[in-house]
Amino acid sequence: MPALDSLLRIVDQQGANELRLGTDKAPSMFAQGTPKKLAIPATSTETLRELFGELLDDTRLAQLERLGRIEFLHESDKAGSFKVTMTKRPGAALAFDAIVLRATPGAREEKAATRAAPVAPAPARDEPPPRETARYAPAPSAVEASRRPRAETPPPPPPVVAQHQHPYRLANSLEELVARAIDVGASDVHVSETDPPVMRVHGRLVPFEERLTTPLFELLRSSFGPYLDARLGDGASCDLALELPRGARGRVNVYATSRGLAMALRILPREVPALKSLGFPVPLDDLARLPNGLVLVTGATGSGKSTTLAALTQEAVATRSVVLVTLEDPIEYVFDDRGTQSLIRQRQIGRDVRDFATGLRDALREDPDVLLIGEMRDAESIQLALTAAETGHLVLASLHSRSAVSAVERIIDTYPPERQGQIRVMLADSLRAVVAQRLIPRESGEGRVLAAEVMRVTTSVASSIRDGKPSAIRSAMQAGRGEGMIPLERSLVDLVKKRAISVETARASANDAATLAQYMAT
Repeated sequence: MPALDSLLRIVDQQGANELRLGTDKAPSMFAQGTPKKLAIPATSTETLRELFGELLDDTRLAQLERLGRIEFLHESDKAGSFKVTMTKRPGAALAFDAIVLRATPGAREEKAATRAAPVAPAPARDEPPPRETARYAPAPSAVEASRRPRAETPPPPPPVVAQHQHPYRLANSLEELVARAIDVGASDVHVSETDPPVMRVHGRLVPFEERLTTPLFELLRSSFGPYLDARLGDGASCDLALELPRGARGRVNVYATSRGLAMALRILPREVPALKSLGFPVPLDDLARLPNGLVLVTGATGSGKSTTLAALTQEAVATRSVVLVTLEDPIEYVFDDRGTQSLIRQRQIGRDVRDFATGLRDALREDPDVLLIGEMRDAESIQLALTAAETGHLVLASLHSRSAVSAVERIIDTYPPERQGQIRVMLADSLRAVVAQRLIPRESGEGRVLAAEVMRVTTSVASSIRDGKPSAIRSAMQAGRGEGMIPLERSLVDLVKKRAISVETARASANDAATLAQYMAT
């Protein structure tokens, strides 16, 4: 019997359901998120290994070193079933955190069924999914992440919107805060040291009812550990990736403001959605089959650019035999090459490579067929992306821009006047398509719907880019439905006719009111 069972007996006697342990941390105990008194000094890694005993054997230890995170069930003779999640901290020496969470009543049977059959039985429909706690998981290399063994327990079912009397009541931990946000379908969570936390639900900001009682930095450090100190350093901001409850992932930006530290957290599903499920007004799957060239996805923050890029990338991996190299800050979606003829190499800026420019230069020597660039940020990264597209690679990238035409002009305006002619020629030769998208509130008030503008670089569009004639590009888009093009205004009118959005919403979202009126009249 491992020494851990002695602690679990205390957990059971105190009516708690969670035990948290970590290198150089004092063990802590919680009852549904509420701290319970546990007077035990901080534990070293060696003490933790002794505590877990045979539960942390050489096989599991090797998996923890290699994958960064492992999960397993432990049956305590005195206290019942517990789910153990271990997360390795970054660094050469082994240091880790462990969360020991009381398992759901059917966990023992599920574990036995998993051993007896290749596919575990699905949990009962009326059984609520177990609440997992948010935790930092260092992103493994893409191939390891895509080929890592399945956990002993099946993944939790999709999130169900909880019908609470007060759905926005705040819990005093990052874990419960995010869990509540996921319960009500939020896409973002904003937290600061001075203002009440706020979530974004279907595009609208909804405040939590209470203020945080724990300082934000301590709240973040409890989830990220010393990794937060290393990334934040002396800078004013840093980007982080986070494992979230309900099997989701999070992209976190921590930044300093005039009123103290603040955090913005974007909630992402773990699985990359199918491209056809996103609701584009024209098919885009052929873009994933392009042998070379540049494909841009543009839009404002929160318009779904990352999701569209991920869906295009996964389509290329699944339908072709390619080497995919990504450059992201941080890694958001983890791509899956199992069952495909492709290879995946995901690289995180600041961890796996110094910066985008260095990563792009490296990528040209790494035999990629497809390059995914999180965002084209400056003249140097744009030039390298265009060069990669010209030399036989398919480059998928994002850009902040309201329309396809303004995306072209923004790229060109990045350069001084004496270089803009050369960039126009490079862009006309290498650009294949621009997808400009935005998420618009539904008329019913429930959720948002996608409106998109798609520009394909035909011979006439390429000529207009070289000659600097944006109005000719717009005309080509209006007449190019048969070539897979659609202006935003046409997409908006189609949504109005389907009663997905109101006429007023369409007018507020259009780039050109006159063009919208013409489509409305037809």
